[in-house]
Amino acid sequence: MKNSWQKHYPFKNNFLNTDNGRLHYLDEGEGHPIIMIHGNPTWSFFYRNVVKDLQKNYRCIVPDHIGCGLSDKPQDFEYTLENHVNNVLKLIKELKLDKFSLIVHDWGGAIGMGVATTMPDKVMSMTIMNTAAFKSQDIPFTIGLCKLPIIGAPMVRAFNAFAWPATFMAVEKKLSKEVKQGYLFPYNNYHNRIATAQFVKDIPLKPDHRSWNKLDSIENSLKEVTCPKLFIWGAKDFCFNMGFLNRWKDFFPNEKYVVYEDAGHYVLEDEKDNCIREIGSFFNEYSSTY
Repeated sequence: MKNSWQKHYPFKNNFLNTDNGRLHYLDEGEGHPIIMIHGNPTWSFFYRNVVKDLQKNYRCIVPDHIGCGLSDKPQDFEYTLENHVNNVLKLIKELKLDKFSLIVHDWGGAIGMGVATTMPDKVMSMTIMNTAAFKSQDIPFTIGLCKLPIIGAPMVRAFNAFAWPATFMAVEKKLSKEVKQGYLFPYNNYHNRIATAQFVKDIPLKPDHRSWNKLDSIENSLKEVTCPKLFIWGAKDFCFNMGFLNRWKDFFPNEKYVVYEDAGHYVLEDEKDNCIREIGSFFNEYSSTY
């Protein structure tokens, strides 16, 4: 019998072999490719409703980062920003994608901009939701706790102190039981929570951090990404607050910004219909140029 959440995720599973295990991804629909990049502690399930809508007219490609979703969860992989970027670049090469668009959220912002700054001429548009791709010292107390030496990783891995709280802290509208099950399914034991802990560890706050230089390089190259951009933001996000959105405006002052005042971090859950409408209209506006 299928898990009840699976009816919300009626997609075919695809896998790419990497040096560090199998990377799972969705590949639904035909047409201009749209790569959707998730963050922590979500997975491709986060984009399920967007895929259902856009697959009518576009090719929707949604990877699960190594350690996340239905991808393999190696215990010895170096879970760094650079390695996550390289895995998406490998998928793009494997699928022989020439021109494509990006939709990014949370850690997907830094990873997606890592891709975009590597090949800005191939990125036709970007939709950017509650994320950052630049250095910041603004980190919520609760996430700071999960970064603490000695106790941080055990909190996340043994007690699920990241994916589980996110099912109610990241939304303003209560998730259904089935949708909660979907978000938590891949992170059901200590072994499988390796990436949720490592993503927190990989937040660079000091110049000696392993991912500081990579994020700095991405930030310094942001203005090379000149494609049209749509920003969608949940104003009640406890993590990527409005200060982050204002910082984006410093880089890209002339793009379209849509703010939902009563939405949280999982803006696609709190404002599902509005988000899908905005994203669809954005792609339709530029479809003739793809």
